[in-house]
Amino acid sequence: MSRSLKKGPYVDEKLFRKVEIQQADTGNRRPIRTWARDCTIVPEFIGVTFEVHNGRAFTEVYCTEDMVGHKLGEFSPTRLFRGHTNKKEGIKSR
Repeated sequence: MSRSLKKGPYVDEKLFRKVEIQQADTGNRRPIRTWARDCTIVPEFIGVTFEVHNGRAFTEVYCTEDMVGHKLGEFSPTRLFRGHTNKKEGIKSR
């Protein structure tokens, strides 16, 4: 279910202020570390690198124009898919 258009996108205020400070200071291009996976990517975030926490480690996410409207957590997977098991390996032979 999406957020109400009347409310607008949810953007973490603290994270938004960090992005504004980084854009004002042109020499500082270090990634911004965040735990705000539910924060929506807005056009001001384009060209900024975030380190998004996935529960275990931080994943680097570089924001591009195509990502606007998505959440930061969508680009930092929390589960590791190791593939499906082979049905023949699952059956033990006698």
